[in-house]
Amino acid sequence: MSPDVAILNAGPGAWAFEEHANRLARVLGVEVRDTPARFNYLLAWDEDAPPAGAELFVPFEAILVASDKRLQAEVFAAQGVPVPETHLLSEPDEVAALLSRWPEREWVLKYPIGCGASGHRMVRAGTAPPEDWPLPYVVQEFIRMPNPEVYRLYGVGGETFGWNVRRFPLGTRSSPWVAHALGARYADAGDPPREAKIAARAALLAAGLHASFGCVDLLHAEDGRWLVLEVGTDGLFNHVDRDLGLPAIEAELDDRLAKVFRTWAEARGGRIGESYPR
Repeated sequence: MSPDVAILNAGPGAWAFEEHANRLARVLGVEVRDTPARFNYLLAWDEDAPPAGAELFVPFEAILVASDKRLQAEVFAAQGVPVPETHLLSEPDEVAALLSRWPEREWVLKYPIGCGASGHRMVRAGTAPPEDWPLPYVVQEFIRMPNPEVYRLYGVGGETFGWNVRRFPLGTRSSPWVAHALGARYADAGDPPREAKIAARAALLAAGLHASFGCVDLLHAEDGRWLVLEVGTDGLFNHVDRDLGLPAIEAELDDRLAKVFRTWAEARGGRIGESYPR
């Protein structure tokens, strides 16, 4: 194992990443450490700033963007990423005004730092946001579908792959939130449409994840547009689900990530032993 390349898993939150860290260690061929190496795949860290003097495979700021839907809304708007109509609002009165302006449309108040749709709630005219809700409010138009489904693409080293769809199995209870934790399951979706790939690439670029690693969740609107819901990556608060039940995509994700991480580290002078899986 290399002393200057590692998976960094440190601080009080390290326990939550322990299983994933050990899995990554096998995939990447490097050790898990609780102190920074020169070159790091960051999972848990107990400070607000990145480790001094250490380089991170997934940039620290990009991890922060992936963990906060308020930041995503800002960068997506700035870079013209196609999304459902989204508003960042500072006051409850602004939320009330928006909902009253378009009572015929459905809206969701997105919990900005949750994962797997945790905390999201539908809102309508007359609904007041909870008093302790993180600001600004992220209010997004809800695109209702007869059979809810969300598509996903992965990005590693500037290339996208692994097109899959997440939906609820027939005969099971569904939810507006198409989350694995709520019973949705993954299926291989074949080749991604060109427009979906363009939207996903724009989202990864806007979030700062394009050159390293991220995933993009999208939905297909009735008017034919592919809209980005959110991006995700590994580190700090969450990690990308690897339990897909799709062995070919899981293996491709591991292989691409290992090769790109190795290239990134070695280009900077890091060394990874030959235990690296090929």
